[in-house]
Amino acid sequence: MKEMITRALSGAVYVAVLILCTLYSPWTLYALFFVFMLIGIFEFKKLVALTDNWIYVSAILFFGSLIHFDDINFNRFIYISILSLFVPLIIQLFKRTGENSQVGSFYLAFFYIVLSFVLLTKIPFLINYNSYQPMLLIGLFIIVWTNDTFAYLIGKSIGKHKLMERISPRKTVEGFVGGLIFALVAAFLLSKYTGLLELKDWLILGAITVVFGTIGDLVESKFKREAGVKDSGSLIPGHGGILDRLDSVIFAAPFVFYYLMSIQN
Repeated sequence: MKEMITRALSGAVYVAVLILCTLYSPWTLYALFFVFMLIGIFEFKKLVALTDNWIYVSAILFFGSLIHFDDINFNRFIYISILSLFVPLIIQLFKRTGENSQVGSFYLAFFYIVLSFVLLTKIPFLINYNSYQPMLLIGLFIIVWTNDTFAYLIGKSIGKHKLMERISPRKTVEGFVGGLIFALVAAFLLSKYTGLLELKDWLILGAITVVFGTIGDLVESKFKREAGVKDSGSLIPGHGGILDRLDSVIFAAPFVFYYLMSIQN
């Protein structure tokens, strides 16, 4: 009972902080996701045994260069991106012979964690780039939370067919389908009460989020299984680390971003 109360309270605080920071202003969203990104990198570095701390410098430069991209000179963005992405390759030249290269893990961390968080901060601007629409991002999280909740409840109550047992033994096909159905219901309600997107677009967004979010959950489960750990971290009592809470939305973010971009053109 105590563990359930701890989990419920910490989860409520996490949700409240995320929603309030997103609603208050783009700058509180940037600040929150910047902190989440750094914590996520720290957790992921441990999972893949990445020791190269240049990833933090690259992450800060890249994150900063993409915030309000339209407000900065394009050449400046190019210079910062080159510095962020290519300096690690140059650093390899100065490593001792026989020392293992970690470039692969570096770029995996960079694009899996850093780029996804950058894209998440851009989503509220995709309807009208000059207008901040926080409910678009909150809607994405509502879809993820709805899917997670009902996938767990339905999978636990009637789930019999394993989705991918060798990676995540508790995930079931029934849970996946149930989570998808309720996520689409949430998408329907978001289309009705937010007025930000048409019903078709919310439903497609819901399906993209659930499918790629589930894949993201499985991907992180595989990283944790290979690292021999249960959770990516311990920041949120009863829930684990930032990656444990955001693995679905991190993986789905690029696909959501490019779908939203496509319907604006």
